[in-house]
Amino acid sequence: MAHAADMFAGRFRDFERMRPVFENSGIANRYSVEPIDWFHRPQDWEKRTAAYLDGATSLFVDAASRALDDAGLRAELIDTVVTVSSTGVATPTLEARAHQELGFRPDIRRVPVFGLGCAGGASGLALAAQLAGAAPGSRVLLVVVETCTLAFRDDSLTKSNIVATALFGDGAAALVLTTAAGPEGPKVVAAGEHLWPSTLDVMGWNVDPVGFTAVFSASIPTLVSERMRPAATAMLARNGETLDDVDNFVFHPGGAKVIEALEPTFALKEGSLACEREVLRDFGNMSAPTVLFVLKRKLEQGLRGPTLLAALGPGFTGSFVRLDA
Repeated sequence: MAHAADMFAGRFRDFERMRPVFENSGIANRYSVEPIDWFHRPQDWEKRTAAYLDGATSLFVDAASRALDDAGLRAELIDTVVTVSSTGVATPTLEARAHQELGFRPDIRRVPVFGLGCAGGASGLALAAQLAGAAPGSRVLLVVVETCTLAFRDDSLTKSNIVATALFGDGAAALVLTTAAGPEGPKVVAAGEHLWPSTLDVMGWNVDPVGFTAVFSASIPTLVSERMRPAATAMLARNGETLDDVDNFVFHPGGAKVIEALEPTFALKEGSLACEREVLRDFGNMSAPTVLFVLKRKLEQGLRGPTLLAALGPGFTGSFVRLDA
């Protein structure tokens, strides 16, 4: 908040009115692939892209290595790698840049996915599970990497940019999916998405000569309250289930107001989404990886039974995955 005040207070007349966005964010810590002084220097597409290629590749290697260790697998045993990232442009893609260091096979199948934003953790999990099921016995590595802070803009004097400056951090998550015998983990039962029409301006990126600028509508908590439960109900119905069949929820904590909207929307007691609040507090909104951080924390706390994992992202899209933990 102090750094934002230094940058914006003298130039953005509404900054004092926006200051509570920082004060009420529920965030204590965030992480970045660059040190704080990087954000006080002029940046352009070339510098942001260089930072993305370096930082996101490093995060990819770290997250993938941890996931492989947890699964008891060597990298050469992975048949497919799904890479989800929407905060930078890389060609060759991140998994190609990490290929040699991790030790993937030359014939590994590569599936890079761009543009899913905050829904990417859920949609990526669904896609990776579908690929694993389509080739029984194969092993699919999902890696979700976002470097949201590199899109920080001190030249964009908009409410959306102030909100993004207050909320977003960097992070990565990874996991292995397979139908082969191995360590037991949650099972993906079903998945689905819902795209609401006429909502393209709710969330996403605008692109200009300097970089990305955030599109982040104040209507998101209202959309959560009004539209997310019917979409989740419809997705479960396609699998012959209802919300009454779900014992647990894992949500992407987009922000404090989103969490506050989710609890009554899904008839949960106030304070039920403690893990979501903890992840937001400890890491901020990392976009796509965040929901997988919540899943990991809940599994460590003993999550068991039918579970619905859900996230919202650009489109405006709801992404849902039914798990048996």
